[in-house]
Amino acid sequence: MNNSLQTKGYNGSLIAVCLAALMFGFEISSVPVSLPVIEKELQGNFKDIQWIMNAYTIACCTVLMAAGTLADKYGRKRIFIYNVILFGITSLICGLAQNMPILIISRFLQGLSGGAMFICTIANLSNQFPDAKERAKAFSVWGVIVGVGLGFGPIIGSAIMTELNWRWIFLIHVPLSLITLLFGYRFIRESKDSNAQKLDIGGIILLAIAIFSLTYFIIQSPDAGFSSFKMIGVLLCSVASFIIFIWIEKKSSYPMFDFSVFKINTFSGAIMGSIGMNFSFWPFIIYLPILFQTGFGYSVIFTGICLLAYTLPSLVVPPLAEYLTLRYKAKVVIPTGLFLIGAGFLLMRYGCIIESASWKTLLGGMLVAGIGLGLTNTPVTNTATGSVSNDRVGMASGIDTSARLITLAINIAVMGLILINGIFHNIKSFVPGHVSHAELHTLAERIISGNNILITKIGVSAGHIKMVLVDAFSNVLLYGGLGVWGLSICSFTLFRLKKTDKTIQNYPVIN
Repeated sequence: MNNSLQTKGYNGSLIAVCLAALMFGFEISSVPVSLPVIEKELQGNFKDIQWIMNAYTIACCTVLMAAGTLADKYGRKRIFIYNVILFGITSLICGLAQNMPILIISRFLQGLSGGAMFICTIANLSNQFPDAKERAKAFSVWGVIVGVGLGFGPIIGSAIMTELNWRWIFLIHVPLSLITLLFGYRFIRESKDSNAQKLDIGGIILLAIAIFSLTYFIIQSPDAGFSSFKMIGVLLCSVASFIIFIWIEKKSSYPMFDFSVFKINTFSGAIMGSIGMNFSFWPFIIYLPILFQTGFGYSVIFTGICLLAYTLPSLVVPPLAEYLTLRYKAKVVIPTGLFLIGAGFLLMRYGCIIESASWKTLLGGMLVAGIGLGLTNTPVTNTATGSVSNDRVGMASGIDTSARLITLAINIAVMGLILINGIFHNIKSFVPGHVSHAELHTLAERIISGNNILITKIGVSAGHIKMVLVDAFSNVLLYGGLGVWGLSICSFTLFRLKKTDKTIQNYPVIN
């Protein structure tokens, strides 16, 4: 009987953390397909689209390290339950939002609760399954569910958009949060760490200011002017905050980031993989629906089906990645995975610039990029956490996740900047000479949003609009492909440097 109750508890707690992980992953990959529709209905602009996504990722990054410390100190179950409730409430506010400012603010709050909830799933799984074999199985299930949320998010989001409307992409989390709350409250055991470290409030605030300021600079500078006093001040604020953050972390007795781990070359090589995956693959999923819906004129549901070629390989390939890592080591698999992501982007670029560009010409590149992500993702996490001693695993995992989210937030902004500037420069040759600089930027944003009525009135044809948009996307793809290839070379080089910390050799995949 006791064994039966114990098994029931294990299964119930696993359901709770997997539902939370599913919601977290789904909220990242399902929202992009709805952005063009949200922009039109709430009368937003291209910058609003970027902030809808970046508000979530910046918030997740901000709360990441704090949530783990608070969970250890005040109870992992308690913090998990609180944040599931908050995630449900903020999702409800997102779904009911009537204007862009409310949606962006609620997305930020949703990101705070979502990031904390996600970190607590890891802590609760580790405590709930003390046996190594059972814990490995639980984390395998958890990993598959995260992959399902990320991989099937686009098609599920498209189906919701088709059958209901964009609001239900957020509202669906309300009943899911209630179910998660019931299972979590009933089956998860409370646990604390009596030796929990102090909360690094200064580090958290400074890192958040640095990331937000840099993102704000990239997104808002095209309107305000890169050389304007305001934008220069914002950039200096970002740089100063980051420098002070590094100084504080090096001086702190309880640092959020222990920079000494970067002396371990296998750790640094793995972190290059974390940065590489989020340099191009995940930021570009924000813009792919725009290319398919606005550029090629495909429906929301067909766009979601096309995006499966981009995301599904990340679900199928990881078992192969683990096999290859055991045989050829992470120092081969991670740079190779990054190289394939870059190759996929350059193949997609070729598919964009040919005359008959369509989903068919991009299909091969999307598959290659997805395979590259699948090869990289699991080895990166295993290598980063396996490169350090057991008492530093949590911190190493935090740096890994932070590197992903910071890179994601920055490159959502950078790719948007490249896209808008590409359209801006291309439409100059199509519009009358009396159109001002500011009006050209407005026209560029309207092309991205698909609001082409005013544009066609001034003599720009639909064919020109498509050509301009697709050409601008080719620039984004070139940036993503070459950037990831550069990070692949960095990872390859770091893995092959002489080891600087010979005491940490406890992970068989790395050696």
